Amino acid sequence: MNRKQLANGTCLTVFPVDKFKRCRVSLNFIWQASRATATAEALLPMLMERGNADCPDMTEMSKKLAALYGASLGVETTIIGANRVLTVSVTGIRDKYALSGEKLTQEYAALALATAFKPHLPNGCFDEESVEIEKEQLSELLQSEVNDKRSYCVRQAKRRFFGDAPEGIERSGYLDEVPALTPQAVTDAYKNMISHAQIEVIALGAEDKDIEALLLDALSKIDRQPLPLADVSYRQKQDEQAFKQPVDASQGKLCMLFTPNEIIDADNLSKMRVAIGLLGGTSTSRLFLNVREKQSLCYYCPSSFASPTNMLSIDCGIEHADAQKAKAAILNELDALRTGEITDKELARTKRSLISSFSAVEDSLSSIEFWHFSEIMRGSDKTPADAMHEISQVTAQQAQEMLNKFTLSVTYLLTKEGE
Repeated sequence: MNRKQLANGTCLTVFPVDKFKRCRVSLNFIWQASRATATAEALLPMLMERGNADCPDMTEMSKKLAALYGASLGVETTIIGANRVLTVSVTGIRDKYALSGEKLTQEYAALALATAFKPHLPNGCFDEESVEIEKEQLSELLQSEVNDKRSYCVRQAKRRFFGDAPEGIERSGYLDEVPALTPQAVTDAYKNMISHAQIEVIALGAEDKDIEALLLDALSKIDRQPLPLADVSYRQKQDEQAFKQPVDASQGKLCMLFTPNEIIDADNLSKMRVAIGLLGGTSTSRLFLNVREKQSLCYYCPSSFASPTNMLSIDCGIEHADAQKAKAAILNELDALRTGEITDKELARTKRSLISSFSAVEDSLSSIEFWHFSEIMRGSDKTPADAMHEISQVTAQQAQEMLNKFTLSVTYLLTKEGE
């Protein structure tokens, strides 16, 4: 890996990844999430993906991608902690596989940069017809969130957990704000991103010299004043808040969110990973073996840890009548892990499972990119090999110390009326 700063607020990271026949160029714009502009920012990737100044409509863009041996273009956004990330990526075959010696890397980089820095803005704004089409799509997306009861339950719990904090801003915006969105509002959100976002460019299997020259040229035409990103945070310890929402579904859903008494930094992340693996992060975890298999109190019951917000979560699918039993069993397993014995065999198989999953990071371009971008966001540069070595050194006591930092803050239950 070779990472260097090209300009204020702009870095380029290059990976050779010679074993792949395809390459990938990604531009990641990162800035502090804002509640006021969340819905406009959520609409941005949908509009940017439709075309740019060189390919102003979807037909022209499709022709361009087809000419590049079926390359793919993607624009998407997400929220990481209290920061929003918008990613423009182009993936296609590498230069040496081009039939006529085309410089495909240059073409991919140029297409990604044009999509990011030269959107189709007739009369200085996003096209009104396109905005109306994508507003309808966004509305349908937001209206359909309740259809997936599992993810809906988790999102509802997070809404109670974060409240009005920046970490709770919705990735896809807010349904009641969509009708009022105007082309000017979305254009303003775009200009704010271009002017103030930090930019992380990641090139996998692509020629860095070509990308660097094109990127510097694009940046030279823009007046940028990048702003600092939001720091990693955590919610303060609070008494449990329990919520119940009636739902007409054959299966109930339960989500439990925990907050620590301090930030779990990158140096302690491997300890946390082992702790989560022991609790509910592997197929040999306590929650899987005891709550799901032995007691048959849930259909699934994984645990996870979100390092940008330091939130531990457990969610499960349950029979409506078993909601309280499942919750009690989960908390009982957590307490047993905190204070009871963790055998050498249990610890060893958890580590093997985690190490096996990390050894697969190098198997695809997307997983390599995701790993290293996550490390950049954490202010770290650890490789999967570094993480595997750290995991192998974690003790049972260290895993217990991690779990003892957490307190249950929010419980959200979807269940039938009267259960």
